[in-house]
Amino acid sequence: MTKSTRTLRTFAAAAGVVALIGTASACANASDDSEPERKGFALDGSELTIDSSDSKVVVRPADVKEVRVTRWFDGWAVFGDTPKATWSMNGHTLTFRTKCQGAVQDCSVRHEVLVPRGVRLTVVNGDGSVEASGFSTALDLTTRDGSVVVRDVTGPLRLSSGDGRIDAGGIGSREVSVHTSDGSVKLAFDKVPDLVEATSGDGRVSVALPHQSYKVSARSGDGHVSVDVPRDDTSGHVVTVRTGDGSVSVTEAGR
Repeated sequence: MTKSTRTLRTFAAAAGVVALIGTASACANASDDSEPERKGFALDGSELTIDSSDSKVVVRPADVKEVRVTRWFDGWAVFGDTPKATWSMNGHTLTFRTKCQGAVQDCSVRHEVLVPRGVRLTVVNGDGSVEASGFSTALDLTTRDGSVVVRDVTGPLRLSSGDGRIDAGGIGSREVSVHTSDGSVKLAFDKVPDLVEATSGDGRVSVALPHQSYKVSARSGDGHVSVDVPRDDTSGHVVTVRTGDGSVSVTEAGR
């Protein structure tokens, strides 16, 4: 076989791969799934842990007796197994997994979860955003790579992201702990908290608080620091704000 023949065959093979890719969707999008799947899972007890990977997870409480999940899934693969998404319940742990393998592949998954009221919730997401709203019970949300967005909660709150922004508003919780390794943090409180810890390894951190005197510790490794709330080192309302690189602001809500 001559060098020119080998070159032509290599080019033809590459062109074939491109043609195959061209027949698939350029980018998978779960929103394109017009027929989502729905399933209910019985929950034993008052605690639920959602263990997810490669999915957007949206959770909220509802007047339901079981955990109800709606799943949107879209995916394709070239030279690999057919993509699929699975879900299962073991004890109080609900697990979401996505299998998307191939020489060229793309998958998109979104889960929306209705949780019985009064249940304490933990979400651990390997890769994807987490959104929650309306909870009055303890809420612990973690993602390795993605944003965390929370609205209108009153129970103890813990939020964490390895790489992504954290945005929480309408907070009525008395104790809040928030950390992201890389991303901004924005917290807005409706009620006076007792303990707030908000940190970022690299990103702006802003905290808006109702009018009250606070014991505030605010610091940035490289950025402007602004504290615009009444300060009292003997206050029982303690606020600690840190960032390695970025600005820090602690302000009164509504200003």
